Amino acid sequence: MVVTSESADVCRPTDYGRVVPTTPLVIFLQTVQETALKTFGPVKFDPKVYVDLSLKFDLPVVKQAFDDLPRTENGSVLSLDLNGFLDKFMNGAQQDLELVEPVDFVAEPDGFLPKVVHQDVRNWALEVHSLWKNLSRKVSNRVLENPELHTLLPLKHPVIIPGSRFQEVYYWDSYWVISRGLLVSKMYETAKGIVLNLIDLIDTYGYVLNGARAYYTNRSQPPLLSSMVIEVYKQTNDVDLVKKALPALIKEHKFWNSGIHNVTIEDAEGLTHNLSRYYAMWNKPRPESFTIDIETANKLKNDCGREQLYRELASAAESGWDFSTRWMKNTSDLTTLSTTTILPVDLNAYILKMELDISFLATVVGESSHALHFARASESRKKAMDIVFWNEEKGQWFDYWLNDSSDHKDVYKWDASNQNQNSFASNFIPLWVQLFNSDETVVNKVAQSLESSGLVRAAGIATSLTNSSEQWDFPNGWAPIQHMIVEGLVRSGSKEARSLAKDLAIRWIRANYAAYKSSKAMHEKYDVCKCGEFGGGGEYVPQTGFGWSNGVVLTFLEEFGWAEDLSPHCQ
Repeated sequence: MVVTSESADVCRPTDYGRVVPTTPLVIFLQTVQETALKTFGPVKFDPKVYVDLSLKFDLPVVKQAFDDLPRTENGSVLSLDLNGFLDKFMNGAQQDLELVEPVDFVAEPDGFLPKVVHQDVRNWALEVHSLWKNLSRKVSNRVLENPELHTLLPLKHPVIIPGSRFQEVYYWDSYWVISRGLLVSKMYETAKGIVLNLIDLIDTYGYVLNGARAYYTNRSQPPLLSSMVIEVYKQTNDVDLVKKALPALIKEHKFWNSGIHNVTIEDAEGLTHNLSRYYAMWNKPRPESFTIDIETANKLKNDCGREQLYRELASAAESGWDFSTRWMKNTSDLTTLSTTTILPVDLNAYILKMELDISFLATVVGESSHALHFARASESRKKAMDIVFWNEEKGQWFDYWLNDSSDHKDVYKWDASNQNQNSFASNFIPLWVQLFNSDETVVNKVAQSLESSGLVRAAGIATSLTNSSEQWDFPNGWAPIQHMIVEGLVRSGSKEARSLAKDLAIRWIRANYAAYKSSKAMHEKYDVCKCGEFGGGGEYVPQTGFGWSNGVVLTFLEEFGWAEDLSPHCQ
């Protein structure tokens, strides 16, 4: 993009869509966050800590006490004064939750990982299984009784938190916690409770929130609730759960396929196709990263440019890939984020699976008209993905950049040159969906493309080939990506694809095993170039716990087992 001296000072507004208002409490806590940064400095400063605080007294009382604190010329408060205020008027995030023993946890469930015969690996798997106890929480009664004093949302059922700084339930994390963790651990009641919490969020807001905090009401996350319902149903045959879930899933489908999330593409034949994009309902700094977003946006010269960047930052957070060069026009400049002008391969794969899932679940409860409607919707989306994303020559599905982000268009004309042909792990996510992995010819072509892409490394699949220092870029690998690609290859029925899947799973398990042995922790992300090293980059320090990493390791061990003569150590 060429920026002239004239255009640098002129901002064409490109920001569309509604904004969900935040709460007075969140606005106040943002101010506390800004003051804390000035007071304590940027070293080891985590802005999320301050918007997760809760109040010991009503907001006007706390706000007055905060306003009365003596300040220096730059607006900071003496450390002693600010710490005294925080102790007297605020509670930490962990006090909003209570540790609770899951009702269905046993130290070694019947039928647990029967194919894992290597004793050291089995002992480790049992330790990973035991982490569910460490991560199990229930919302405290003080939150339920006085929700206006807390940013944590009052959920009815116990939850599994990811770990470390993430002291709340997250949307897409929950799929790997539930369907690829708790179900392996035979913890069906805990899994069902989390699903019911997410259904309650849809009933309240019309969509599942990014996370169960008041400041996450302006965006969702990759829509995988239908996949959770399907997996719990397969294990429990709980028809009542299906009946409760179905209306919520239909409402969620509408959220992703109407308004600003919906985009119409006209193909070369003049036919139109509808696909979906990420588009947060927010155009201000994200509260949990308020000070960081302001610093990033201050690199831009005008208000409308900064406002658009805030929308792009929140939309990238909605994608789960926060942040990656995948969303950037200039891979070395975060201010060039353009998430809202991209049709993402993986989002549409998730929605395609949602359509197939709803059709199946509707059949379970005898809702034949819904079953037929969503079956047809899945066929339409599959066709749209074939036309817009698929690249036969490369053997991958590529994200599609909309033609001209400066125009608010109703229909975009398809242009092959708008496919982003850089290699990202997301290019291979459609393999996870039955309509794609059932075509063995396509699967083998995609598997060969994956092997030659440069993404497959010693310890797993990298998210990208660009080392940008963002956490969803090289050399980081993430558990959910490994799982979806591996499971898609396994389900294809191709012997070659299954062989590749097993190799990828072994690499990932060894990386997790080695890191656990050296650090005594499961990690949020891993360095796929160095077996046993956890990942880095991004806007916060590496986290441990960790919900989805635990779930994926357990499901890989359930699928592939671990032979007695197979070394779990890095090769």
